[in-house]
Amino acid sequence: MTAGAGADETQSGRSGFRTAVVPAAGLGTRFLPATKTVPKELLPVVDTPGIELVAAEAAESGADRLVIVTSPGKDGVVAHFVEDLVLESTLAERGKFHLLEKVRKAPGLLNVSSVVQEEPLGLGHAVAQAEAVLDPGEDAIAVLLPDDLVLPCGVLEEMGRVRREHGGTVLCAIDVPKDEVSAYGVFDVAPVDGGADPNVLRVNGMVEKPAMADAPSTYAAAGRYLLDRAVFDALRRIEPGAGGELQLTDAIGLLIADGHPVHVVVHRGSRHDLGNPGGYLRAAVDFALERDEYGPALREWLTRRLAPDWNPQLTTS
Repeated sequence: MTAGAGADETQSGRSGFRTAVVPAAGLGTRFLPATKTVPKELLPVVDTPGIELVAAEAAESGADRLVIVTSPGKDGVVAHFVEDLVLESTLAERGKFHLLEKVRKAPGLLNVSSVVQEEPLGLGHAVAQAEAVLDPGEDAIAVLLPDDLVLPCGVLEEMGRVRREHGGTVLCAIDVPKDEVSAYGVFDVAPVDGGADPNVLRVNGMVEKPAMADAPSTYAAAGRYLLDRAVFDALRRIEPGAGGELQLTDAIGLLIADGHPVHVVVHRGSRHDLGNPGGYLRAAVDFALERDEYGPALREWLTRRLAPDWNPQLTTS
């Protein structure tokens, strides 16, 4: 299933990749019952589904193709990127051109296709499904986890620059407080020889959810990967881990052991976790505050709502 308009299929984006892969096969259990019928990736951050925000990030970074990894029967995520000519015609007839522009945005971002992960066998297994649809000349792919909203956009372009300079695979990290490292995959890093940029580090390894005392650093994975195509060979060689799943971090660890260069770019912006209700709510508030049509009224209401003398009986929406 495809949608959108792409560029020359032999070209790579300015970030060094033309295909972005988004794993979206999960059940969204933390959002039940909402996700019983609506895929988690289509839940709106204000008025835009999270999957569209991720697709826009990929397109802005130079990708022209998005491969969404879905599970059997989960077609709605890809359908969001297909033109709805009836809806568009209705909006045009009613003069709702602002809404028409919004509706047309997703189908026009980039080419969208899907591959099916028949069994939930881990992130590594999900990424491996994309190999079959890559062109022979593609030597790298981007992987964007839809649960991670990384702001401002642009980190993938920086990761592309680092790959051009150092080769290999480039990952994204955020610097988290020490008491939060146990919730993340944490990088074991070292300075780059002769490197002048403190936000670019060499990766020696990665530890999944370490205790604070055992964490090799406070740099945690942030859901953006620029993977050399060699990762697919590594994915074929790793053994299933906990729960019988194939972990992408294990494949990256194997690449490091093989001498494959792996670096990390430390992102100094913000990151919202759309994968849990708390993070999703914070993202929605953050986005709304930045919007002219919602921000001023929301800011005023929040100020009143958080005041010690707030009285709900005196408040109107």
